[in-house]
Amino acid sequence: MNAVHQLLPLLGGGLLPTEIPSPSQSVWYLGPFPLRAYALAIMAGIVAALWLTRRRWAERGGDPDTVLEIAFWAVPFGIVGGRIYHVVSSPAAYFGPDGDPMKAFAIWEGGLGIWGAIALGGVGAWIGARRQGVRFAVFADAVAPGLLVAQAIGRLGNWFNQELFGGPTDLPWGLRIDPAGPSFPDGYPPETLFHPTFLYEMLWNLAAAALIIWLDRRYRMGHGRVFWLYVLTYTVGRLWIEMLRIDPAEQVLGLRLNVWTSIVVGLGALVAFVLVGRRHPGRETTPQLRAPADQEADVPDPH
Repeated sequence: MNAVHQLLPLLGGGLLPTEIPSPSQSVWYLGPFPLRAYALAIMAGIVAALWLTRRRWAERGGDPDTVLEIAFWAVPFGIVGGRIYHVVSSPAAYFGPDGDPMKAFAIWEGGLGIWGAIALGGVGAWIGARRQGVRFAVFADAVAPGLLVAQAIGRLGNWFNQELFGGPTDLPWGLRIDPAGPSFPDGYPPETLFHPTFLYEMLWNLAAAALIIWLDRRYRMGHGRVFWLYVLTYTVGRLWIEMLRIDPAEQVLGLRLNVWTSIVVGLGALVAFVLVGRRHPGRETTPQLRAPADQEADVPDPH
């Protein structure tokens, strides 16, 4: 431990930066139209997830265009679900003494809860999969690594907004937050640096995505096991990262709500991964259950 403390000043002296600066601007204007970094990060994450999912869906024998048809339902459902979870889990800013209920609709200002996004986005994906006549479990397996990539890119929006950072740190990669800005927490000196939890989650998600892709190709998992592995790896990372954060959040039995959610959802994912693996150790032979709904309407009745 003493060796680590002796090494840190050397790292800060030249090999590594002594801090991570926060962007001074998160909104740009194209004439009267605002371009917000948070929205751009979310959009870039969606595009990356679609690109990766199309490739994985084709590897499983599906039509890549089917992914776009399903995303038409999944993406808006996911955005709405993510916002609902965020508002419910952090209600003070909207319904507290100084809150503004109308800001609950201001998604562009930041605030999407991944748990709500996955839950309601899954409902949208199920609807889209039903309409396209594909196996929902196969699609869930195909999209899983893309979700991690999308979440990683989306965390850049938190960096631009200077939000959702961790507690104070003296590590060389401490995050600088504008002390005159609205996000700087009370009770800390202006020169305080904070844990860049956005960066921790970015790196964790990208590493988890790479691991899942490798494991899927190595063991040819199917029947939803890749998706449950995604949930498990994400919740493990979110658990320790969430415990570093100091932004206001609902507390349950002394812990942040998202910590409990990570524990419960992660354990559920582990159980599902094991049980599905015992029942279905291989991968599906086809992603299709039937023809898409719009094609079924064109098939003549043989009677």
